[in-house]
Amino acid sequence: MEKYESNNFIEEIVVNDLESGKHTDIYTRFPPEPNGYLHIGHSKSLSINFGIKEKFNGKCNLRFDDTNPTKEDVEYVDSIKEDIRWLGYEWDEELYASDYFGKMYEYAVKLIKDGKAYVCDYSAEQIRDTRGTLKEPGQESPYRNRTIEENLALFEGMKNGEFADGSKVLRAKIDMASPNMNMRDPVIYRVLRAHHHRTGDQWCIYPMYDFAHPISDAIEGITHSICTLEFEDHRPLYDWVTEACGFEKRPRQIEFARLNIKNTIMSKRYLKKLVDTGFVSGWNDPRMPTLCGMRERGYPAEAVKEFCSRVGVAKANSEVDPALLEFCVRENLNASADRAMVVENPLLMIIDNIPEGETIEFSVVDNPNSESSGTHNVILEREVYIEKTDFTLNPPPKYNRLVEGGLLRLRGAYIVRHVATEKDANGEPIAIHCEYIEDSAQGGVNAKIKVKGTVQWVGKNHAVECKLYKYDSLLKDVVDDVTDFNLRLNEDSLQVVDGAKAEPFVNAGEFGKAYQFMRSAYYKKAKVEDGKMVFYRIVSLKDSFNK
Repeated sequence: MEKYESNNFIEEIVVNDLESGKHTDIYTRFPPEPNGYLHIGHSKSLSINFGIKEKFNGKCNLRFDDTNPTKEDVEYVDSIKEDIRWLGYEWDEELYASDYFGKMYEYAVKLIKDGKAYVCDYSAEQIRDTRGTLKEPGQESPYRNRTIEENLALFEGMKNGEFADGSKVLRAKIDMASPNMNMRDPVIYRVLRAHHHRTGDQWCIYPMYDFAHPISDAIEGITHSICTLEFEDHRPLYDWVTEACGFEKRPRQIEFARLNIKNTIMSKRYLKKLVDTGFVSGWNDPRMPTLCGMRERGYPAEAVKEFCSRVGVAKANSEVDPALLEFCVRENLNASADRAMVVENPLLMIIDNIPEGETIEFSVVDNPNSESSGTHNVILEREVYIEKTDFTLNPPPKYNRLVEGGLLRLRGAYIVRHVATEKDANGEPIAIHCEYIEDSAQGGVNAKIKVKGTVQWVGKNHAVECKLYKYDSLLKDVVDDVTDFNLRLNEDSLQVVDGAKAEPFVNAGEFGKAYQFMRSAYYKKAKVEDGKMVFYRIVSLKDSFNK
């Protein structure tokens, strides 16, 4: 048998099961409920389940746990499949809990016949009120001792639509004094008249998640049912269901710590609220922590997977700094993104010794970090734009840009010397005049002249008009222990810079391509809006992650 090394406690369990002969093949599954879009938290479960498949030559199913038709929709099904494919994972079978509704009904009937389930007339509130506390046992329902025949008839009546929604439920008969609250006669079926996205109106009763999930796992032959820590207390019920239903081969549930990221909304319910109220443009808004939002923003799938790898698999919950995710994105883009010059707040520079209408071209490398990088030309002309912050009349201490009479290098081109300044009525610069120093480009005899700094620039007549969408966190940092999302929403999470100028090189790239805008950030070429090219800021160049 092939020898495997384990990298975490889950893999250690899998290795032991293989070596002991308990399993010869490993089957996992990714089981989302189709009631929303996947977010960054789901990427960890994806990486674990599909990672085990890949490492141990096993199988991993995509199974939608669609047992709550009031919140589920085919829109979410389609988005989940798209997100998984984007990350590069391939599932072996596409399955649905609703595929097994008929079998689940039969297993429920079996439990009734075995005296392990009963129909209860209690309302949800009454069930909650009689469940007891952690220190006190619950109270048995007066319907707990109905005969098997009566329960079978009532349950069939539930299925046939003879009772109103919420009027009757099927409960497992376990132990109302159990120290585990989940074992105190949990509800396993309820009456619910709701249109299902796959089965239509075929059913008016639906199984509860804690009943449907273990049965689905067992039917599919899942060997390791991997879930997050909040299901740890549900494990005894999971095992009870598979045993009581008579499955010979029963999956093993294993819990791991879910992925929590500081200052990041991980609640699908609250993310849906942001969409419904219009605070964001949709589930794929680039500010959203959804996988489709990150894809829209320009995050590389490989960076998300690397992030999950670095976070690792733990047994205890903790919070991860979002700077780690940004670090992984930045590392990926640093190696893959072409460089481009863009000026956000243009100041006109007139190079007096370049005649009107003449241009000088320089060849620059697209990406200095790529051995296979190509090159492109930058066009120097009489009038160019530089950043307003790259020239000042009153330089502060340690200012390393252009000043009156000073020198500055235009990236990839010549060194220029300041000659004169045109000012407005308030004395603010509206244009500066310079002269380039001959033979000061790279490799020239004057290239080694010391200058204060090197800046990006764009030729005026060749500039591409563009808008920059700058995204920030949807949440402000916690201040004075204020943790309510509603009080922490960042109204400035999107800022639009209009009137930026980009070099024509960006016209050649396809939409979706990432660039490093020099001295600024990584941006994605997104779309055309109002006749201008729009770029989304993916991540800044500044790295705040402590490696």
